Amino acid sequence: MKNYAILFLSIILFSCSVDNDEPIKEVSIKLNFAHNWGGTEVTKSDFNTTEFENSKGVKQTIERLRYLISRITLTNGNKEEINFDGYKLVDLSDSENLTHTLSQKISEGTYTLSFTFGFNNEDNKDGIYKDLNTALWNVTMLNGGYHFMQLDGKYKDNLGDLQPYNFHAIQAYDKTTNESKDTFFVVELGTVSLQNNATITINMDISKWFKTPNEWDLNTLNVKLMGNFEAQQQISENGRNVFSIGTISQ
Repeated sequence: MKNYAILFLSIILFSCSVDNDEPIKEVSIKLNFAHNWGGTEVTKSDFNTTEFENSKGVKQTIERLRYLISRITLTNGNKEEINFDGYKLVDLSDSENLTHTLSQKISEGTYTLSFTFGFNNEDNKDGIYKDLNTALWNVTMLNGGYHFMQLDGKYKDNLGDLQPYNFHAIQAYDKTTNESKDTFFVVELGTVSLQNNATITINMDISKWFKTPNEWDLNTLNVKLMGNFEAQQQISENGRNVFSIGTISQ
């Protein structure tokens, strides 16, 4: 009887040892970029046709939306960061452009997801990214570097006439004083649990660019915003509210 007990215990210990020695599964991660206006989906089919109303009650359309994210990071429970090389220029006019596969596989587990909107100062070097140069993403005349976002369209002014707006985000720069101010920011999206190859949807609520904390009046701030030092800081402040995690498909 004693021998049977020893044999039974050995089997249990062996089974536990086998379980503990199982390799940690590695998974690939894809990001999917989705866009909405206050919860209503926005796609390229809405360009120049769909009329949206911002928090000031001004009617506006969208004819272009492009923005840059960089330094995508997953941080595990031990505060260890996995930093992914490169950057992503998201262009709503190109459906195939709205996904981005991260450059390396990771161990399954629970992570917090973050990225930088635009380029930080270390990365925002003038003229060094050939693909961004080709995309005319440069900001050569305003202290160099690159755009963070281009959001363009038309709005109805106080007389009901259509007028253009160019809601462009760059590093804030004052040409009269040569003062610059950081306007990139880190977006903390929260926790994701990854057990299999996953597609994580990142939502942008476009309406929030014009809403919080600075309620935007397109009748006074519409074009030539890149050279407006104060406007660039306000755009940056509003942008910290626009991104969120959507569905995770695994």
